[in-house]
Amino acid sequence: MKQTPQEKKIQKNMQPGVITLSGFLGNDNRHLHDIIAEDKNILERLNISQEDIADRLQYFTNLAWDSYDAPIIIDEVYQVENRSYRGKIACPFTHAGMYPKGTISLKNLNNGKEICWTPLNIHMIREHCFFEGKGSPHRIEPSEVSKILFK
Repeated sequence: MKQTPQEKKIQKNMQPGVITLSGFLGNDNRHLHDIIAEDKNILERLNISQEDIADRLQYFTNLAWDSYDAPIIIDEVYQVENRSYRGKIACPFTHAGMYPKGTISLKNLNNGKEICWTPLNIHMIREHCFFEGKGSPHRIEPSEVSKILFK
């Protein structure tokens, strides 16, 4: 499949050292379109939308924002901690806007499962259905996320 100049730029932005030290693809050798297509298929099988996931991640991010870098309990089920860092980061898909640097960690106290994400992850999931490549430090597994965020 021949890439457009825009797709080539996005693929380049995903590489280590361009926007982030580790990049967005991890050790996943698949083409960006294949990564997104597989994750979309998983979401369809789970009957959950990328918007549902992004909304839920944003919900926890908003509540954890004022936690002052200490864990808090949300809805009596989730332990959430926000760690903020200086600066902002751009979307590798070349969307306008910058996203705060930081990580949000969540543990579902009912099942012990954990997940970690960044504000940029929320945007990439909502707008691009991109959960990052396998092996990426901030990869969110679509097959696991519903077990953590919705149960």
